[in-house]
Amino acid sequence: MLKKNIKSLKLFKKPLLKKDITGLKQSSGRNSSGKITIRHRGGGHKKKLRKINFNREFNSIIGIVVNIEYDPNRNTFISCIYDFSLKNYYYIILPKNLKIGDIIKTGNISEPKLGNSLPLSKIPVGTFIHNVSFNYKGKSKISRSAGTFSVLIEKNNKYARLKLSSGEQRFFPLNCTAVIGIVSNENYFFQVLGKAGRSRWLNNRPKVRGVAMNPVDHPHGGGEGKTSGGKIQVTPWGIPTKNFSTRKANNKFIIKRKNE
Repeated sequence: MLKKNIKSLKLFKKPLLKKDITGLKQSSGRNSSGKITIRHRGGGHKKKLRKINFNREFNSIIGIVVNIEYDPNRNTFISCIYDFSLKNYYYIILPKNLKIGDIIKTGNISEPKLGNSLPLSKIPVGTFIHNVSFNYKGKSKISRSAGTFSVLIEKNNKYARLKLSSGEQRFFPLNCTAVIGIVSNENYFFQVLGKAGRSRWLNNRPKVRGVAMNPVDHPHGGGEGKTSGGKIQVTPWGIPTKNFSTRKANNKFIIKRKNE
C-alpha cells in the first residue's frame, strides 16, 4: 500500500534545494552537558535537515508545486514551492492530494482551497485544516505529522474552536493561520519495520524489561522464576509510573482534553 502511494506521488529522494539543506548532528538523547536525558537512542543513519517554511509570509503570495520529496526527519512528505512574487523556492509540508503543477496561495485574499494558507477568520466552519499556528505570524505547530488534521467547529467574534486529531478541543485567535487539507502520507501508521536492524537505522536502541534484570540494576529485578506482577511499577530510579496525574495547570484556551 505504501509503495503504491509513493509511486502515484512521483516521490523524489534527491533534494531540489541545496540552500535549504544543512548538516544535522544527532544528540543521541544527550543534553548540552553530555548527559543522557532520553534513553535508548543512538547509532542511527546520518540525516540532513530540510528547512521547512512553517510560517508562510502573511501577504498575498502565489506559488506552484515544483516537486514532492521524501524527508528523513519527519513521517510526512514535503513539497518544493516556487514563489512567483519573491522569485525563490521554499519547502512546505505536503497536503494530501496536492500534485505537481498545482497552484497554492497565501494571505487574506486567497480562497479556502487545498494547500492555501489563510487566517482562521476566512476559513468556513467544518473545514479540515493542518499546520495551525498559536498566534499571529507565529510558527505553525499544530497538526503537522502524517495523516493528522484539525476541524474548525465554530467561530465567534474573537476566537475559533478547533477539534484536534487527539480529540482535544481548544480556542485559537481568529488571526492565527492554517493550511487547508489533511497532511499527506496518511497510511504511515500501517508501516511495519520487519526487523531489528531497521529500528537501529532509525536511531532506536534495544530496551530491556526491568523484570529481566537483577535487583541491583532495577527495582523490578530479582525474584525466583518469572515474577512480572505484584510490584508497584516504577522507573529505574524508583519513581512511580502509574496512579498519579502528570497534568499541568489548566489552560484557559483548552475546552476539552483528550479522553474526556
